[in-house]
Amino acid sequence: MARFAKYLCRRLLIMIPQLLGITLVAFLLVRLLPGNPATAMAGSLATPETVAAIEARLGLDQPLPTQFIMYVKNILQGDFGNSWYTSNPVTSDLAVRFPATLELISLSMLIAIIVGVIGGSIAALKPKGVVDRVTSGFATIAGALPEFWIGLLFIYVFYVRLGIAAAPIGRLDLQFSTPPPVTGMILIDTFLTGDMAMFRSAVSHLILPVLTLSIALIGPILKMSRTSMRDAIDSDYVHYARMCGMKKKYVVGYAFRTALPPIVTIIAVYYGFMLGGAVLVEKVFGWGGFGQYAVQSVINKDYFAVQGFLMLAAVFSLFIYLAVDIIYMIVDPRQRP
Repeated sequence: MARFAKYLCRRLLIMIPQLLGITLVAFLLVRLLPGNPATAMAGSLATPETVAAIEARLGLDQPLPTQFIMYVKNILQGDFGNSWYTSNPVTSDLAVRFPATLELISLSMLIAIIVGVIGGSIAALKPKGVVDRVTSGFATIAGALPEFWIGLLFIYVFYVRLGIAAAPIGRLDLQFSTPPPVTGMILIDTFLTGDMAMFRSAVSHLILPVLTLSIALIGPILKMSRTSMRDAIDSDYVHYARMCGMKKKYVVGYAFRTALPPIVTIIAVYYGFMLGGAVLVEKVFGWGGFGQYAVQSVINKDYFAVQGFLMLAAVFSLFIYLAVDIIYMIVDPRQRP
């Protein structure tokens, strides 16, 4: 435990220069966006004096090093600036948008892990069997279909034609207002407040977008699970364990533990990617999530909102990779400090 605590502290300290570097890169990349946000805020009919006044108010008339120092100081105080597009503090916008996307991608990833890991492992145990052929075909088809097209297809079939799915209008039915935020995730918040009608509404609106993202995520997890498990089963130590008369369930358990690291890696990569990569699904279902907010901010040259998105996404990814390293140490003693 002492070695683990030391390792954890060292990793957290390493995150400080990483975040500083990410902040600098994000700051510079946002400044490379074409156009002037002050002009967009003032409108096409604004005078040069009005544009100059807005630039002075935002600090955009200062040299880049001065702007960066001011931005870092504000971040350390928890101030990411105000979004000119929504007229809200960026922290308030992110506090609403981030939990919405986190709820969506977490449930989707959970389903993808269960189906992908179990299906891939079973397929590896019986190569060229029925499960292997079905999972291989499904992974190929799912990987070739864009997730937004799958979402549109689901809406047409289950909402338009069959009428059994909720309308793609967001996270709740129109008669409900957003519950008091506890976690920001409506499914959890409605359950905690005990409002079962609103909880059922939240579940109904989650079904189609979660299934859409799950299908897109199952394919790569399925393939990696099958390949990694197959390599572990074909390894020398597994053959030796079988020759020694070890029971099959123990052999499979040891092989699965050996196969876990690459599976965990691809899950972490896709989980971090989907934070902003689910934007098309969010758009199709009117979800109003994190990625959709980022795209709107880029289109509207909303500097502070884009920078806030990049910073939060970077912190999220860093903690995901820290969790991956911890999982590695749990499943593989050789990785322990």
